[in-house]
Amino acid sequence: MKFDMHMHTTRHSPDSQMDPFVMPRRAEEIGLDGVVITEHDWMWMEEELNVLRALHPRLVILSGIEVSTREGHFLTYGVRNPLALPRGIGVAELCREVHRQGGAVVAAHPFRWGQPFLEILEREQPELDGVELMSSNMDAECRRQAAQVQRERGLAGLGNSDAHDEGVLGCCFTEFDADIRSNADLVRAIRERRAMAQERI
Repeated sequence: MKFDMHMHTTRHSPDSQMDPFVMPRRAEEIGLDGVVITEHDWMWMEEELNVLRALHPRLVILSGIEVSTREGHFLTYGVRNPLALPRGIGVAELCREVHRQGGAVVAAHPFRWGQPFLEILEREQPELDGVELMSSNMDAECRRQAAQVQRERGLAGLGNSDAHDEGVLGCCFTEFDADIRSNADLVRAIRERRAMAQERI
């Protein structure tokens, strides 16, 4: 299944230009099987998601959070209590809390804008589940370094768009060798490393 698991909409991310009702239509047009909405420090509730699901029953629509930690941005999936993940939390504590909730943590666009990602890994020792290998805002050097970290640490390697408008949606995506219908399915597939980062040509 093809998923884009990193995107922002105008509903809860002030820096986005992507209408949440346009997003799923575009996702279906480009052949995605599922999307995960990851607003900045905010999680869509099931009631909100159900409105989109009713309009697009063939598309799997889930929500996560892009958490702004002290060390940078990290994607969280399978979270049940978003209030336990405040903006400014440390990444090591983020991982511990998300794992307590049964979720998974993925580094968003590592090394972007000079982020000292290797230093962060050594100093904080976060128990990450995965790392983005490609996104719309990771250049070739960021991607190379991310791939090296993924290989050395045995993390899941994901591709996501980090779309803030529908034209970017799905430019990078993750192909899962798994049937994903729920947050639990998604977390399991990440933890089992059943993912392959892809780029739409």
